[in-house]
Amino acid sequence: MKQERRRRQHQQQHRHHRPPPPRLELAMAHARDSGGHGHEHQDEAEAAVCLDGDSEAGEARGAGRVPPWRDQLTARGMVASLAVGAMYSVIVMKLALTTGLVPTLNVSAALIAFVVLRGWTQALARFGVATRPFTRQENTVVQTCAVACYSIATGGGFGSFLLGLNKRTYEMAGEETEGNVPGSYKEPGIGWMTGFLFAVSFVGIVALIPLRKIMIIDYKLTYPSGTATAVLINGFHTTHGDATAKQQVNGFTKYFAISFFWSFFQWFYSGGDNCGFSQFPTFGLRAWKQTFFFDFSLTYVGAGMICSHLVNLSLLLGALLSWGIMWPLISDLKGDWYPADMPESSMRSLQGYKAFICIALILGDGLYNFVKIVAFTVKSLLDRSRLKNAKKEEDIPVLDEIQRNEVFTKDSIPNWLAYSGYLALSVVAVFAIPLMFHEMKWYYVIIAYLLAPALGFCNAYGAGLTDINMAYNYGKVALFILAAWAGKDSGVVAGLVGCGLVKSLVSISADLMHDFKTGHLTLTSPKSMITAQAIGTAMGCVIGPLTFFLFYKAFDIGNPDGYWKAPYALIYRNMAILGVQGFSALPRHCLQLCYGFFGFAVAANLTRDLLPPKYGKWVPLPMAMGVPFLVGASFAIDMCVGSLIVFIWHMIDKSKAYLMVPAVASGLICGDGLWIFPESLLALAKISPPLCMAFRSSH
Repeated sequence: MKQERRRRQHQQQHRHHRPPPPRLELAMAHARDSGGHGHEHQDEAEAAVCLDGDSEAGEARGAGRVPPWRDQLTARGMVASLAVGAMYSVIVMKLALTTGLVPTLNVSAALIAFVVLRGWTQALARFGVATRPFTRQENTVVQTCAVACYSIATGGGFGSFLLGLNKRTYEMAGEETEGNVPGSYKEPGIGWMTGFLFAVSFVGIVALIPLRKIMIIDYKLTYPSGTATAVLINGFHTTHGDATAKQQVNGFTKYFAISFFWSFFQWFYSGGDNCGFSQFPTFGLRAWKQTFFFDFSLTYVGAGMICSHLVNLSLLLGALLSWGIMWPLISDLKGDWYPADMPESSMRSLQGYKAFICIALILGDGLYNFVKIVAFTVKSLLDRSRLKNAKKEEDIPVLDEIQRNEVFTKDSIPNWLAYSGYLALSVVAVFAIPLMFHEMKWYYVIIAYLLAPALGFCNAYGAGLTDINMAYNYGKVALFILAAWAGKDSGVVAGLVGCGLVKSLVSISADLMHDFKTGHLTLTSPKSMITAQAIGTAMGCVIGPLTFFLFYKAFDIGNPDGYWKAPYALIYRNMAILGVQGFSALPRHCLQLCYGFFGFAVAANLTRDLLPPKYGKWVPLPMAMGVPFLVGASFAIDMCVGSLIVFIWHMIDKSKAYLMVPAVASGLICGDGLWIFPESLLALAKISPPLCMAFRSSH
């Protein structure tokens, strides 16, 4: 009773003596590591909120009032979202089609959105043109829209399940392979890819709308990536944020220019096979033949600066184990373990060992984390149900939390709209997807859409606790089930399409909750967030296929011996073949090696969880170790160089490094990524680099 009385007094005081709206300053130490793994606890991502006066002149004139949701959606914001989303679509498409490893770029996108809009408003002010103030709410909406746009390029399957349908991947998997039946491929096309994305991408947006209040306010899930983005945005819009933002913008601009012009300079020397700085034999020609060299890719140096040291060292360990030890040893067994006259690109030769051992590591790591997160989710929900009536004194909300909750619940989205939208979009998909792929029966789609809300809730809840998005693991489960169910004639295509269907539903639901968390902490209306997510998704469904075709027509995508390996396309197709025919797809002794590496992945994760944190943090990540098995070692060296830069910078000036590392890394990634535009246009115009810089032994 005493607690209830105090709660009423707080609310009464808030109603009758409402202070100026608070300035949120979230003092979170750092974002989670970007490699897709983390063991963050809730208290790490909790925000310390303090009251402060508004620094933006426009906001001060408006008495700090939170703008209505329609005012948070601006024309300039949508233009900025389109520009940022298109640029990042190119960057993540490059990453997906080279190594398949894409770090979390949400915080970087928020920084670029701020740079674009702040530059816009300041440029107009210099010309004497009056503009509306640039608020944190507009910054949040732009970031949400841009991330939704480039997330389609990341998760749309252009480097994995959709590309796994093309003829080249079908041939690489082995035309003689059982289950890989003749004609079980579909060449990429802008029309059907765009239609497929529109059919599957919007359902995840409406699936969990009725549960948003429960996830964000009632359960108080932290969503570390969403909280980290809010930290950055709120930090920009404070009295001391201008000076901080200016330093970060200057750092970004400087390294963006360096990266862009370095990529331009490298292009002149890359006129031929194995030419240019990207083939520089840093550790000698013998190491170069085993892909151990620094290839001067500033994209991966920047990605290494964003990813944790553990991710990068795990990549290097995987490269040493595979290309330094295993592949040379298995190559010496040619004629014994596999036919000597069989090309190494065949699934019955060395390429088969590379692909299936990589799959074993990915599946072992994914299965362990899948079981762990589901068990963690169930336990947490049971604990909450037991304590739902318990009232703790520290649970009484403070005034700024009350205001955040009011803003979050005021612009509520009707549940009937979410339910009817989900039903309508499901009906569209049930008719559209079987028309695109006759192997994908209509009842497969219905089952996927009936399970999607429950799967989406589990994934969104687990992501809120751990920041690990398990969408790809849900997709792999669907892939194996549908491939086995559809059988030999249709299993591969049905498995790949079903994987994309489930993965899109589950992933977008979790991404939306991350954005809701950011909106909750920046006083942004859920209506504007939902609208921005829908607009960004529509942009991505158009920009994603266009960006993919820019690469597909200009470069040799899917060549296992080239730069654009697109490794996950082959991995996903082989998983589908494995689902159809079982272990008979594996080359000799490969099954025993797969068992060993699957067990290693489970044991490594178990060891990390059981050991004390100071020891467990040194256990390698199996998922990261598996990527170089198929891709090569050079990009792992690039990323370790990024880690080394961050480590030295922290030793010299820790506070400056903490402030500038995200900006510098973003500049390196964006500069190198933006060069892809002119490079691909030159390639389409059949203009080749004028020089070839190559190396040979003096002996």
